[in-house]
This record gives sequence, C-alpha cells and structure tokens, in this order.
Amino acid sequence: MGKIIRPAYPVEFSVGLLLLIFALSSFLGSQLFEAPFGELKDDTSGYIGMALVGLAVVIMVLILWEEFLFPITVVPTEGQVVFRNHRNKLLTQLFIYFSIPAIFVFIYANYEVNQVRFFIWAAICVIAPVAGKLISGINNYNDFLKLTNEEIAYKNNRKEGVFKIAEVQHIIPVKDERNVLHKIQVQLTNNNQVIIDLDEMELADFYNSIDEALKAHYETILKEAKISA
Repeated sequence: MGKIIRPAYPVEFSVGLLLLIFALSSFLGSQLFEAPFGELKDDTSGYIGMALVGLAVVIMVLILWEEFLFPITVVPTEGQVVFRNHRNKLLTQLFIYFSIPAIFVFIYANYEVNQVRFFIWAAICVIAPVAGKLISGINNYNDFLKLTNEEIAYKNNRKEGVFKIAEVQHIIPVKDERNVLHKIQVQLTNNNQVIIDLDEMELADFYNSIDEALKAHYETILKEAKISA
C-alpha cells in the first residue's frame, strides 16, 4: 500500500472559501451591533468589531472543517498499517477554540450590541465546535485500528482487543448499500465474534484505505462483504 492521505480540497479552493466565509460573516455580523451599518462603516472601530465577528466564525469553521488544518497522512511500514486520528489535533482545536468566547467577550465589553442577535451568534459559534468535534475528539482520542500480517488490534473507547491471525477464522467487511465500509466483523476460531465499528472510531477518512488494507493483508480469510441494513 502507498501513503494514505486524508481527502482534501485544493488549497486555493479552501483558502478562497474561508475568505468568502470571513467576508460574509463580517458583513452579516454588523447586525449584532446597535449602531446601524452606515454608522459602523464610518468608524474604524466598527470595522474592527465586524472583522472580529468574521474571525470568530472562521475559527469555528476551521475546527469543524478538520481537513484544512489537519491533513492526516499515514505511511504504512513493513507488514503493518495503523489508522488513527491526528494525535495533536485535539490540543490544537482546544487552543484555538478558546479564542472564540474571548472574541465575543471583547465585543460585548467594547461595543453596544443587540442582545438577542449577539447571544444567538455567540451561542452558535461557541456550541457548534463542542457538539460537532471537540466532545467526539475527546472520546476518540486514543482510538486506533492496527492491521499487521500477524494480528489485528483496535481500541474504540472502552472496547479494545488484539487478535492473532492464527486465531481468526474469517473477516467480513460490513458495508452500506453504496459499498462503503463501516464495520469489520471478526469471527474467531473459538466461535466468538467481534464487531469493530469504524464509524464510532471516527475513521471515515480511511474507509477505502482500510478496505484495501484488509484485502492486502488478509486475502485468504477475507469473506465477501455483508451489506448492513
């Protein structure tokens, strides 16, 4: 297998989209202030306030849109490949996340704001990253899937295991109707069955690569994919 990289948009497209989001959110952010836009644009500090709103929105987007800041690369070594989320990703996300409430506190302390609109915007920018990425990132911080010629090892929150290939009867990929891998069913020689849920482990970026790795490492014990309902 070759080097595995998280799918990403071209840099030019990503930067352009972020600039567009910044411009739109800065303009719409003028609605947070009590002063009309006509008065804000004649005041340099008004422009700064609008830009800060746009910056808070962009930071929120950067946390939710992981591929821009965290392009995951996996380089398979001889006989094994390990799939896991970016180990330093969560710490970086938390660091930049705390700038969002700091921005809104600064705006609230230095500008006259429309209370309802301000707190709606602030709530969205503060809560969305937590609900969308940070909580799941904390839960899945140590999760991984390791495939080697000798064993399969995984950790999914409290679930974990190491299975010697000699003890595995067969492996069944569990896919959806689009033929996309979501789970791995491991049938052991002692008739025990283990389901490795890739969705819970947030390994969606590697579905195709994991599918290829299964074929490369375990061709003799790999069974036909099962379609999940």
